[in-house]
Amino acid sequence: MEKKILGTGCAKCNELSKRVSELNSELNLGAEVKKFEDLREILAEGVMNTPALVVNGKVKAFGKVPDKKALKKYIEQEL
Repeated sequence: MEKKILGTGCAKCNELSKRVSELNSELNLGAEVKKFEDLREILAEGVMNTPALVVNGKVKAFGKVPDKKALKKYIEQEL
């Protein structure tokens, strides 16, 4: 499972990355969370508002930091 955090390194981007990493541990996914801060890479995913979560190539959330319950749902949809 591929998980990407798209953002410029702001506090919200870092919080989203932290929450997704915690869920990886809780769900025993062991999959790495990749962070992309380059604006060209972010725009290539079709994202205009950061932070954003992309799971298996699908944009699941953008422009906010979802709570852990919502993040878990987004990840489990792709299992």
